[in-house]
Amino acid sequence: MDQDKIEDLFKEVLKEIGIRENTEVLKNTPKRIARAYKEIFSGMDDGNEPRITLFKNPCYDDILAVKDIPFYSMCEHHLLPFFGTVSIAYIPGNKILGLSKFPRITKFFAAKPQVQERLTKEVADFINEKVKAKGVLVIIKARHMCMEMRGIKSRNAETRSSAIRGVFRKGKETREEALKLLLEE
Repeated sequence: MDQDKIEDLFKEVLKEIGIRENTEVLKNTPKRIARAYKEIFSGMDDGNEPRITLFKNPCYDDILAVKDIPFYSMCEHHLLPFFGTVSIAYIPGNKILGLSKFPRITKFFAAKPQVQERLTKEVADFINEKVKAKGVLVIIKARHMCMEMRGIKSRNAETRSSAIRGVFRKGKETREEALKLLLEE
């Protein structure tokens, strides 16, 4: 990502919308935007894919759940933020994923222009494939600024999505137990 080029382009964008960068406050805005975009869109670089730590699974064959992992992303349709929480349940196979990796996985896939549905799928598929889990269930709850700031201006509307893999797709009781873990307060 060429930060200098992004900075130059944003100078033009600001000029086109009528913002003059001749004030002390605005003169470094294009530079700040370029630095912010490098961070916000770090998931565009596959080299930033999180390294995952897997541990041998000695005996755990039940559901492990991590709830309410905060995330921020940018809607690929309007480049406006959407944000919320990701909750993940999985049943490990021969390996268990280190707990700190769930937020890292979420952050990586959220750090690019996204739609919520794809983000949900990418998190579930990554865990399912890398961990060789028996089952994965991902639920995302999010607010979309493209709905709140423009168009319909529907404040505080929450969008929910889920991705279900493995035994959670097949077994109703197992899926219900996972949903209970993820959705109860």
